[in-house]
Order: sequence, then structure tokens, then C-alpha cells
Amino acid sequence: MNIEILGTESLGVRGLCCFVKTAKQRILIDPGIALGYTRYRLLPHPFQVAVDERIQKKIVQRWSEATDIVISHFHGDHVPLADANPYQFNIKKIIGLNPNVKIWTKNPFRLHPIEEKRAKSISTILKNDLIAADGTAQGAMTFSKPVFHGERGDRLRTVMMTRIEEDCVFVHTSDIQLLDYEAISKILDWEPDIVLADGPPIYLSHKLSKKMAENAWHNARQLSQEVDTLILDHHLMRSYTGVKWLERLSSETENNVICGADFMKTPRMLLEARRKSLYKDMPVSAGWHKSYADGNASTDRYWEMAKERYTSMRLDDCG
Repeated sequence: MNIEILGTESLGVRGLCCFVKTAKQRILIDPGIALGYTRYRLLPHPFQVAVDERIQKKIVQRWSEATDIVISHFHGDHVPLADANPYQFNIKKIIGLNPNVKIWTKNPFRLHPIEEKRAKSISTILKNDLIAADGTAQGAMTFSKPVFHGERGDRLRTVMMTRIEEDCVFVHTSDIQLLDYEAISKILDWEPDIVLADGPPIYLSHKLSKKMAENAWHNARQLSQEVDTLILDHHLMRSYTGVKWLERLSSETENNVICGADFMKTPRMLLEARRKSLYKDMPVSAGWHKSYADGNASTDRYWEMAKERYTSMRLDDCG
């Protein structure tokens, strides 16, 4: 089995996209990415947009190669969108590409109204009937029944987890945020060797209660003790506080607790956390974002500036 993490926060974008190759299947999970539309009252820095562009190209390539595509839920950083903003993955980029690929999703009767609308648009635009997969097994893949998107609550705010088994067991959990033990228990029942999960949204300190934070820590510790390689990213890696949380967890276990960039053996690019400093280091021309949205501006200059300034980042790894 070969696991490639394509897009997540430690690689410079929002998402939890990966591509898994087995002997018989090539599985693309959560083929969408985004940038926080505003952070610190700032639109994405053009360097962030440059990284986003390059990762989107990788996702398009992997879409063309896939035998199976898995969508854990229909939030805008996990799926291609018909109404994408300039920094999200637009479905236009994959129209007519790999038309016979199988697309596995949650049961349509278990979707939030916004998810339902997006599911219908994906199926209609791509002319591909989405396959309800939750609670089933398909080839090397096993899918969970819906588990909560974060804290226990709304039964329609759920995600589908995926287990893939070949020479080892890999589990992709999407946005469970480590907050509800039901999801953690299911992961442990699957006896994984490698888990790719998002951690708690530490950066939203005003929304993450003390009890929620304690639950996330307890659940993360249990996973870290029982899973050989635990990859935590996405919400957790949107702030340097989250990085410290990850490093503290890593120091308390004998197993491997890392982020997506660490797993891919590439330097961390925590661009969501660095947005203020990016604007300071590389000032943005007035009107650039509107020009970019209109197709009249390029990220090239900022990419070259970043290559000069951030020599610790292996930017060529981005494409």
C-alpha cells in the first residue's frame, strides 16, 4: 500500500485529501481543498494561492488515475464545488475526466441540506451516480456508518470514515476532531497501523470549551498509544498552538505522532497560521485579489519571492 497526502494544513492549504494505491485499487479520498476566505481580516496571501494552485493540479491528476473516489462529507474543503470561490477546487476542472470512476459517499438520506445540494450538483455535473457506502465494504475498503463531525450533536452533521486494508491497515477519519469517543472506538475496533485524522480546532479557542479540549486530548492519547503511526492535521494545524499540542502529544507516546508534512517527509508550510507574516514579508498589490478572481493576475511573482525568502521550504515539492 502506498499513501500520498495531497492537501492539508501542514502542506499549505485546508483539507484532508489523500491518494492510496493498493494492488487493485487507486483510491482518492476527499478530493477538495480550500483556503480560509478571511483570516485575521485578510484574504489569502498570493503565495498561499500559488501553493493552492499546485496542489489542485495534483488532485486533478490523481482524479484521472483513480479507480475509486471517496467523499467523507460535502464541506467545501473536501469536495469539488460548482460554486467554488477563487481559492476552492472548482468542479469545472474535472468535467469529463475519468467519467466511469466509482464515487462513494454517505447515504443521501443522511445529508445536511447544504450537503444534499452539493451531492446533487456533483452527480449532475459529472454525470456520475454517487454510491451510498456508509456501513458497507467494497474491495479493500470498509466504510463506517456516519459519525459526528466534531462534538456529539446534530445527526446530520456527520462524516464517513474509511478503512483500507492490504499489507497494512490505513484509516482516514476526516473531520471527527477527536471530540466524540464513538468515532475513536470504531477506529480502534478496525485495528489500524496508520491513521490520518484531523485534530481539535485549537485555533477556535472561543468555541472549544475546556471539556471539549480535555476530551480531545484523552482521545488523542488513546489513539497515539494504540496506533503505530498517528497523523494529525487539518483543523489542528491552523495555528502554532496546535503545533505545540501535537508535539506535546508526540512526546508522551512511544509511537509515531506526526502531521501530514512529516509523513510526506517535506518541510511544514503552515501558511494559514502565517497569513499575517506573509503579508508583512511580501506586501500584496492593491486590487490583486479582484484581478486574480477575474483571471487577470498571476501568483508567479509571489511564488518566486517566496522561493528566495523561505529557503527552508522545498517549494519544488509543491509542483
